[in-house]
Amino acid sequence: MNEFDQFIKHGLRVKCYVRYTDDFVIISNNYDYLKQLLAPISLFLKEKLKLELHPSKVSIRKYHQGIDFLGYVALPEHIKLRTKTERRIFTKLKKNVLSYKKEEIGKLRLYSSLQSYLGVLSHANAYKLGQKLQNKFWFWLNE
Repeated sequence: MNEFDQFIKHGLRVKCYVRYTDDFVIISNNYDYLKQLLAPISLFLKEKLKLELHPSKVSIRKYHQGIDFLGYVALPEHIKLRTKTERRIFTKLKKNVLSYKKEEIGKLRLYSSLQSYLGVLSHANAYKLGQKLQNKFWFWLNE
């Protein structure tokens, strides 16, 4: 994807661009500019890298709506965990507790999964959510 990065930064001269693996964000306060970028980006991806933009994952949003990126929503004043990501964390942690109770996984793996999820939450303004996750964890473990 380095070739794509070079095209975005040097070919299109995009100033505010972030990419992680195959996800990327371009930030601008000019709606028309963002709209005009879609065609050359699509063409480059198709011709040079044999890739396509996922139609349902391309969006142009206003700043106050937040930037949905890598499981988080970055808003002007804070970062939230995406609702779908939150649900997935609670579901997987409960599944891990049940696996531990059935002796399918060990205590280290169970506690490591909790710490991993708390690590995900640490990148967002999610203190209360972290407390709720820990409370649910201990409730599930002791029920």
